[in-house]
Amino acid sequence: MYAVIRTGGKQYTVKPGDKIQVEKLDQKLGAEFDISEVLLVGGDATHLGQPLVKNAKVTCVVTKQAKTRKVIVFKKKRRHSFRKFKTHRQDFTELFVKSITTPDGKVTKTEDTPNVMDMAALRIARIETKKAIRLENLEHSRSGSTEEKPAAKKAATKKKVAKKAAPKKKPAGAAKKKAGAKKTAKKTSKKA
Repeated sequence: MYAVIRTGGKQYTVKPGDKIQVEKLDQKLGAEFDISEVLLVGGDATHLGQPLVKNAKVTCVVTKQAKTRKVIVFKKKRRHSFRKFKTHRQDFTELFVKSITTPDGKVTKTEDTPNVMDMAALRIARIETKKAIRLENLEHSRSGSTEEKPAAKKAATKKKVAKKAAPKKKPAGAAKKKAGAKKTAKKTSKKA
């Protein structure tokens, strides 16, 4: 069974167990709610709305509230010295479709469970690990030990490998002399 729903001025085709990204909704993380703007319910029997299907609903769970990747917005008018550079990140809500209910009262559920991700908590944890690594490196440099850091060891070995792999080049002057010698030999042979 599938359904076509409308949210945020857009239409989405969903099945139980699907994850979709929609325009930001005012729902808490992990909240379960019903979307009643169902335009079509398909499957064994198709229910078409005019414009909405009465008594049909799609039950969803909010799994993520975050922002999309950064998009560059660059505007330019040639020959007018006009350039404008901006970036944009759009807010979105990720929904997990738990079940679809038809107007007849038939319910199709999924056996999967939603994986709720708190992006703010993940971001804070990532920042904390970076701070811990910086402090560890700072303490290591202050202690004055002779052992190199693992990152420094890798960089040193890469430089050594690059030096060994590079072929030796001949001086540029030697190639010019040989080319000049050939030219003079050709001239003399033409005269004779």
